[in-house]
Amino acid sequence: MKSVIALALALLVSPGALALDWKTALDGAQRDEANKSRDVARHPRETLEFFGLSEGMTVVEVSPGGGWYTEVLAPLVRGNGRYYAAHHSLNAPGGYARNSLGKYLQKLAADPELYGEVVITQLMPPQQVELAPAGTADMVVAFRNVHSWMRADALDSILGAIHTALKPGGVFGLVQHRAAGDITTEQMKKSGYVPTDVVIEAARSAGFELAAQSEINANPKDTANHPNGVWSLPPALRGGDVDKDRFMAIGESDRMTLKFVKPGA
Repeated sequence: MKSVIALALALLVSPGALALDWKTALDGAQRDEANKSRDVARHPRETLEFFGLSEGMTVVEVSPGGGWYTEVLAPLVRGNGRYYAAHHSLNAPGGYARNSLGKYLQKLAADPELYGEVVITQLMPPQQVELAPAGTADMVVAFRNVHSWMRADALDSILGAIHTALKPGGVFGLVQHRAAGDITTEQMKKSGYVPTDVVIEAARSAGFELAAQSEINANPKDTANHPNGVWSLPPALRGGDVDKDRFMAIGESDRMTLKFVKPGA
């Protein structure tokens, strides 16, 4: 009788109480093998758990690119919350942005069972900045995008959009290539590396409070001083065979991992 009651309770439990499906998220067929090989450097489970990802959350990923983290987040949130992907706009002036969005949409369309619940929003500051309905997101995450937002002169606008999308008490989780010292804004844009204090100050100016920092994605081998910036390192290896072995030995970039909170809970 107890087992029958337990089964009935399990069937009645709300989606928000379902356990996160880490097995599928990390080892499911949706994971591209090249993407999966990067787990050793990007630590997706440890990173998302540090941010506080839990059952039933509404999660927004800003600038998801080719969908590296989408492969992980979509199965975690499917039927157990909501996942917004704030990608480029169809109205973006450059072909790169539209092509990137097109490839991302093709990726989702190839597996409608897994990705059918993903909500796509379009991000093109200052015209389009609604990542999700205002005040609805429990968590917003962004991975290695701050330098790109700076190049587009959109850092403040995007941080403001993130703040607007979050509920009071909501979390903004950020991973970014970390500069080894003080560098100019132009060097940040060119190299992809940004000093931690610059990121923290920008987030504070947008209304966030720093809740915690982690060294989950640190790499002490990375000097953050390479001829092609962060793209000298894998997986880009923009320099081709020049010093390839040295860059492979360094591995992926040294990264800050920051957890911010929107005050007011």
